[in-house]
Amino acid sequence: MGRNLDILVVDDHQLILTGTLDVLNRHYPQAEIFKAQTAQETLSKIQSHDFDLVVMDLSIPDSEGETAEVELGIKLLHNLLKEYPHQNFLVQSSYIKALIRIKHEIDNHQGGFAIADKKLSASEMLMRVNLAIIGATHTKDIKAGIELKPEWVEVLRFAFEDGLTDKEIANRMYKSERAVRTYWTKIQDILGVYPEDCKQSGKNLRIQTEIRAREEGLID
Repeated sequence: MGRNLDILVVDDHQLILTGTLDVLNRHYPQAEIFKAQTAQETLSKIQSHDFDLVVMDLSIPDSEGETAEVELGIKLLHNLLKEYPHQNFLVQSSYIKALIRIKHEIDNHQGGFAIADKKLSASEMLMRVNLAIIGATHTKDIKAGIELKPEWVEVLRFAFEDGLTDKEIANRMYKSERAVRTYWTKIQDILGVYPEDCKQSGKNLRIQTEIRAREEGLID
């Protein structure tokens, strides 16, 4: 592509950021490439500039000096998809599985959207960059078949990231304990964790649910 492009690269890892910038600069010598290393910096740049493509990692800190978290990147991307429905994105991350949490929003996004695991070769990554720039999508790396409602994901987080009991989860969500128990049944059904199997094998149902939820990228 000969035309001038404006590309924003978001990654808090200096080595990877430099590597990505280098690959893009060589492939698009006429492009103007910007960088951001935090969620706040990314938001500020996107609000003040029109980019042909935003290349972003998912594990980023909110602001300088803070810890990078996948949940922050997912939240930022969720908001950006909502606020900028025609923006082209390439998610370049080692945490691709976590995108399952916003699969619905990604499926409905009107701009280009491609995914590149950080393990991909430079040529494969560039192929996906090209797809995103022309407004195409490459999302087959998001595992299909796992569709969890937001409140189910909330239950998983409260239980396994905050260590809350069902009673505490019910209070936090303004639901009855019975409703929370129903959520667990639905979550376990979707994840393929069944009480009778756990009973027969002597495995703990909650622990198996946590293992499966982590495997699917639903919780960090």
